[in-house]
Amino acid sequence: MIAVYYGLLIGLAIALLVAAFTDIRSRRIANWLNAAIALGAPVFWWASGMALWPDMAWQFGFALLVTAILIGLYAVGLLGGGDIKLLAALALWIDPDSYLTLLVIMAVVGGFMAVGFVVRRVVLKPKQPGQLPYGVAIAAGALWVMTQNYFPSELLANTTG
Repeated sequence: MIAVYYGLLIGLAIALLVAAFTDIRSRRIANWLNAAIALGAPVFWWASGMALWPDMAWQFGFALLVTAILIGLYAVGLLGGGDIKLLAALALWIDPDSYLTLLVIMAVVGGFMAVGFVVRRVVLKPKQPGQLPYGVAIAAGALWVMTQNYFPSELLANTTG
């Protein structure tokens, strides 16, 4: 079961990198990718030893609440559709405390990206300003949370010495 757990986390990390790179390239995060991330969550719950009640029910309820809030943000134009789908799918994987950390890291990375886009627009004066590929900030936040909370520190420590 431990191999499934880490295999799923590695798969999620790869999916997040794909989401970030496709968002940079085309300013879109594919629905199939968001669906794959969401559909992998129940297997992750099982592999991480979550009980059906209340653990899995709580995680699913948290994801529903997050999704409702994100739909509201989409309705007022604050987030794109691919961004809300990716964030909603990640709410199935990440516990509420860690999800808050994801949002903070996402906001910081997104802020740096916004400054970079403003500088680019002022210096290069492109004819079309383009959109901010916020999938990069989402992926950065999720990857940070994964490395801090879901992998033991022994795996991430430098073992050469």
